Amino acid sequence: MMEKIILGRYLPADSVVHRMDPRAKLLFIFGFVLIVFLANNVATYALLGAFTLLIVFLSNVKLRFLIAGLKPVILLILFTFFLHVFFTKEGEILAQVGFLSIYEGGVIKGVFISLRFFLLILVTSLLTLTTPPISVTDGIESLFGPLKKIKVPVHELALMMSISLRFIPTLLDETDKIMKAQMARGADFTSGSIANRVKAVIPLLIPLFVSAFKRAEELAVAMEARGYKGGEGRTKYRVLAWHVRDTGALLLLAVLAGALFMLRS
Repeated sequence: MMEKIILGRYLPADSVVHRMDPRAKLLFIFGFVLIVFLANNVATYALLGAFTLLIVFLSNVKLRFLIAGLKPVILLILFTFFLHVFFTKEGEILAQVGFLSIYEGGVIKGVFISLRFFLLILVTSLLTLTTPPISVTDGIESLFGPLKKIKVPVHELALMMSISLRFIPTLLDETDKIMKAQMARGADFTSGSIANRVKAVIPLLIPLFVSAFKRAEELAVAMEARGYKGGEGRTKYRVLAWHVRDTGALLLLAVLAGALFMLRS
């Protein structure tokens, strides 16, 4: 299951989205996170869904692959859905489950919020899937470059964010290896009560922390061996270049925002 998790992974391909400037992708995702809250009815969510499918199509990433990688967050989305279903008291009563009442407004709001959550995760996952970690670092550093004037360590902050994203799939792969080793010794992570499953996971934590600290130390030694002294005075092998497609993507996002504003209730 761990190898299917897509968060933090980069998927090499040749597509319009892959060729976009990382700064444009970061601005696009930031804008998408803002305008997704404009949707509040069936028409606006249908438009958002169609727009998201267009982005997935242009990225050359298979939708089936994306959805399979998002399975770990499905439980969180379902939890959000049922939270609204049982605790939102709006509209007519559809059903009575013990002391809990299911209202029409609760179901509608639960569907809309869950769909919004799903679309946000889907689109933001495309950032790491279509952008190498070093490009993410360069993009963040370039966007927040003006903060250097007030002595904010932009390069170091961008590097830490990039390393954190890159370490997510590495640690998940390490967790998968440790789980398989424990299961070969008779450990059971898939059956029993929730309490028993939680207890079974505890022995994973110590070797996982040891592995994480070991990898962090190896990374620090490698950076020191290469003479890394921070961002001051460093030059770049790959220079970021803004193209027409980057401007077009942001204009398309602005058109989407205008359409959502007109269609919202």
